[in-house]
Amino acid sequence: MFEKLYKKQGLAIMFKPALLRRAVGAAALSTGVAGIFPQAVAAAEITVFAAASLTNAITEVETRFEAATGHDVIVSLAGSSALARQIRQGAPADIFISANPGWMDTLEEGGLVEDGTRFDLLNNAIVLIGADPEAKPVEIGPEMDLAGVLGGGRLAMALVGAVPAGIYGKAALESLGIWDEVAPRVAQADNVRAALAFVAMGEAPYGIVYATDAVAEDRVTVVGTFPAETHPPIVYPAAALTASDNPLNATFLDFLRGHEAREAFKAEGFTMAGE
Repeated sequence: MFEKLYKKQGLAIMFKPALLRRAVGAAALSTGVAGIFPQAVAAAEITVFAAASLTNAITEVETRFEAATGHDVIVSLAGSSALARQIRQGAPADIFISANPGWMDTLEEGGLVEDGTRFDLLNNAIVLIGADPEAKPVEIGPEMDLAGVLGGGRLAMALVGAVPAGIYGKAALESLGIWDEVAPRVAQADNVRAALAFVAMGEAPYGIVYATDAVAEDRVTVVGTFPAETHPPIVYPAAALTASDNPLNATFLDFLRGHEAREAFKAEGFTMAGE
């Protein structure tokens, strides 16, 4: 069912698209194959592993890249820690966009990041969100009684020992001197979008997520923003992976820094690194 049939100059040629995914790509333009399979070149494909907090923005980037180039983008979304582990185990990814430098550092130290391709792409902030649309603003500082604000409920966070949003959130609470008091009340989720969902569905009255996550969910209310000095800078690095020989890698990384992607990221509340 999935074979395609091409006829040219009286010849019938059958092939499976998956077999042409990378064998017929940019190189086809210089071998004459493009003249036989003009649609195969346009069907080249790139696989991007991206942090879950990029869900809305990277979906828009995917759409814009495909429209601009005619190539296909496959996006795999999860916590940065989970994606990094998959890459270390040999997952077939071309590009990695992490929600913090630490997991990119781990891959780079293991020789899994292509030299010269890494750059800082985005910045973000972390916020305290509430499930109640009428939730009152909370002044975030050392005097904040977060345990009291929670009442008998839980504080939703991404995994505080592995997922960047959880790591940043824990660092902020530690900096404010309230982590030990709040820690027993934390409900940890596999990634930041799952923590966001806990609050959006009313399973936790409050949560700590990225500012961009709050923008993407109408059912939560931002009640406070953690000061930047309470946690390490939130930086999203991007890079091509050593195991990949995809000729689209440089094109996609350039696109991430271009006007089209910039618009998509800013619409979701991100700031471009260095701005």
